[in-house]
Amino acid sequence: MIHEILPVGLLQCNCSVLGDETSREAMVIDPGDDIPAIQAILERNGLTVKYIVITHAHIDHIAGAQRLKRLTGAPIFYNQNDLPLVKMMDVQASWLRVPTPEVAPPDAPLTDNQTLAISGLSGTVLHTPGHTQGSVCLYLPEHSLLLAGDTLFAGSVGRTDLPGGDTNQLIRSIHDRLLPLPDEVTVVPGHGPNTTIGEERQSNPFL
Repeated sequence: MIHEILPVGLLQCNCSVLGDETSREAMVIDPGDDIPAIQAILERNGLTVKYIVITHAHIDHIAGAQRLKRLTGAPIFYNQNDLPLVKMMDVQASWLRVPTPEVAPPDAPLTDNQTLAISGLSGTVLHTPGHTQGSVCLYLPEHSLLLAGDTLFAGSVGRTDLPGGDTNQLIRSIHDRLLPLPDEVTVVPGHGPNTTIGEERQSNPFL
């Protein structure tokens, strides 16, 4: 598996490019900004994007999705519970004092336990509301990999003080959907360094 992580945008959102070495098909997770840099990774690896996946509809994770779609023709997937956040993208932009990006409803929804597969690579969508109502994680069991969005971080959890946030729901999502995963699963959070499920189960002070 090809996996490159690129911190993008003002808030350094971790954008993941996942690809298969044989088929050269790929999916891009959370292209929040810096689309030319993402495109350079795709071109260097000879990858064709089949899916653009958004873990949740905060501006730092979704702002570049439409631009990447225009370049690649790939459909955009995110959970429809985050449509209210998309509709207030101008408000989100005002938080960061940046121009309002072009956004749109998903080309296809992400639902709990849905399988997202490209040739040679497959992941399962885990709906983990709490940071936002539509927050999802993508779990690739064959590669012991979890792309956690802003649900779980190294030593921390997602904030819940923005619209759609719910602290009790977030902690419940982590306990019910993420902590049962094997200890050795690598967690790529939406920001900051990687961690593992075992490390967070053992030492995360929020859990």
